[in-house]
Amino acid sequence: MSINELLSESLFFGMILSLLAYKIGFEIQKKWKKVFLNPLLIAIVIIIAFLLITGISYETYQYGAKYLSYFLTPVTVCLAVPLYKQMEILRKNTTAILISIVIGCLVHAGVLIAVALICKMDQQLLFSVMSKSVTTAIALGVTGEIGGIQGITVIGVMVAGISGAVLGPSILKWFHITEPVAQGLAMGSASHAIGTSKAIEIGEIQAAMSSLAIVVTGILTVVIVPWVVSLL
Repeated sequence: MSINELLSESLFFGMILSLLAYKIGFEIQKKWKKVFLNPLLIAIVIIIAFLLITGISYETYQYGAKYLSYFLTPVTVCLAVPLYKQMEILRKNTTAILISIVIGCLVHAGVLIAVALICKMDQQLLFSVMSKSVTTAIALGVTGEIGGIQGITVIGVMVAGISGAVLGPSILKWFHITEPVAQGLAMGSASHAIGTSKAIEIGEIQAAMSSLAIVVTGILTVVIVPWVVSLL
């Protein structure tokens, strides 16, 4: 019996490998404290390398790893906790917060269209990445509606999340963005849940605003992206 056949019957191989890889990434970041040493990014590299070296198929790995996705919903709900703790700040800055996220969504769409025109990008490819800055479930729904390729959307969502978590703090520092509310909104609206996980490390206000940005950005993307696409 081959190793693929042996592990394909295991409900725990993919899950254990994922958790172990993330633990290694977490310990590496904890020891060296470098921004680019994001635990999720390290885990992805470890898992890909392990599968390539051992010859284990992705399908065999995914058979057990898919069960981790069941925890996404309760984890996302937990993001409401820091938001609840900062309700006073939310009430005081409601208008500014909404305007910021709306502008962020419009600028995101505008930048993608500009890049597409400059690079002469295929229209279907453009449609596939238009919703990359929101959670996967919403992004796939929007892509399906406007005629994009959902597989490319998944890659875009992953890249947006990881790059935001890795580069976000440095970009905020370079542009001297020190206001906690602005930092949180930027992380959440650009890099969804993965960016929010980094915002949680920065501070409670950042975590709360990033959690809010995930929700509002998702709702606005469902409205704005189809509208922008209809104008093309």
